[in-house]
Amino acid sequence: MLEFKTILKELRKQKSLTQEQLAKRLWVTKSIVSAYELGTRFPSLDVLVKLAYTLNVSTDYLLGINRKRVLDVSELSDNQIALINNLISEFSSK
Repeated sequence: MLEFKTILKELRKQKSLTQEQLAKRLWVTKSIVSAYELGTRFPSLDVLVKLAYTLNVSTDYLLGINRKRVLDVSELSDNQIALINNLISEFSSK
């Protein structure tokens, strides 16, 4: 199971965010984000929820409890959702 610090760093990099950019979105300092990624500090519940929202994952995903990722398709048409489902099925069957 991956640790919170590893998951956070991976997600931040996937979003092409620096620690400073992420810190600004969370209303914390860069040193706090650095401490999270080093594992020397853990976010409050409020910041954990902000992290999940900012990185588009669930808190369970951030905590390493559930490794399933969720896609937000709320702004897509039914046809677009069907196409994405077909692609997922194609990749999952291999």
